[in-house]
Amino acid sequence: MAASGEPCRPGRGEAAAVVVVGSCMTDLVSLAHRLPKTGETIHGHKFFIGFGGKGANQCVQAARLGAKTSLVCKIPHDLLKCFLLLNIKKLTAQEGHVGVKGSDWSDPEALLSIQVEGMAQVGKDSFGNNYIENLKQNDISTEFAYQTKDAATGTASIIVNNEGQNIIVIVAGANLLLNTEDLRGAVSVISRARVMLCQLEISPATSLGALAMARSSGVKTLFNPAPAIADLDPQFYTLSDVFCCNESEAEILTGLTVGSPADAGKAALMLMGRGCQVVIVTLGAGGCVMLSQTEPTPKHIPTETVKAVDTTPSRLVFSVYSCNSRGPAHVTVESLYNRKP
Repeated sequence: MAASGEPCRPGRGEAAAVVVVGSCMTDLVSLAHRLPKTGETIHGHKFFIGFGGKGANQCVQAARLGAKTSLVCKIPHDLLKCFLLLNIKKLTAQEGHVGVKGSDWSDPEALLSIQVEGMAQVGKDSFGNNYIENLKQNDISTEFAYQTKDAATGTASIIVNNEGQNIIVIVAGANLLLNTEDLRGAVSVISRARVMLCQLEISPATSLGALAMARSSGVKTLFNPAPAIADLDPQFYTLSDVFCCNESEAEILTGLTVGSPADAGKAALMLMGRGCQVVIVTLGAGGCVMLSQTEPTPKHIPTETVKAVDTTPSRLVFSVYSCNSRGPAHVTVESLYNRKP
């Protein structure tokens, strides 16, 4: 991965079949028996930090299915600093080998300008390096993983209950700085792909630019409009070969209530009327509804009944994982967060 907005340039090899233009997130995951009500504090029983982001999730699952993949994303330089800010006091007190200059723990502004000695000593264990290493371990090209000094890492705060249901708040951070200049730098990989996927955890303008670049090169496009925005640019529909959303996103985009496969079919018809070639509305345990310009009658595809572990990654990677039978027989919540299987 390269610094200051410049990607690294390894030797040219076989073109990636799947290119994802999207987000990398640090997932802060709490497991609890149930989800809290408004204003309520409850006890959880486990917490962990995972690798996530809608873009990274899709890319990892495509790689696990055997596709040669590449991720176009933006990650900040400050990942190591963020990690150290969480642990620096403990490290200083217990380890004695990390020195801190000019820090005032009562002043947040001072924390932002902290200088750390022994950086090379702990750098190999930094969260940022771990993220990139994790992508590489999942056989994903990081040639176009850009770095920036101008924003913090994107984060997702996630609470998961015993049934695998969740609530999520994201702060996109550096993901919003991925821009059209970065896309132009990655045109060689985007234009040679078989399919390009993107979402809305990066700026809508960048996602739209990626779709247009792929379409102009004859690359199939798949768009996941999440997080959904009601006033989505009409070009997103016309530039999407496959438009894949869940029921809540379909409601935001169409204004219709989606509580059944029949409702999903009506929403899908409205979305297809805006120019999509294929529309898929996922319904969680209810399967999905799909239709296309060539087969415009909504078709409900049920799914097998399973015990949900966490729907956070599963609903994001539906387009590349769907009903593939090669998934692991035993899955834990932690295993879903972009870890090497």
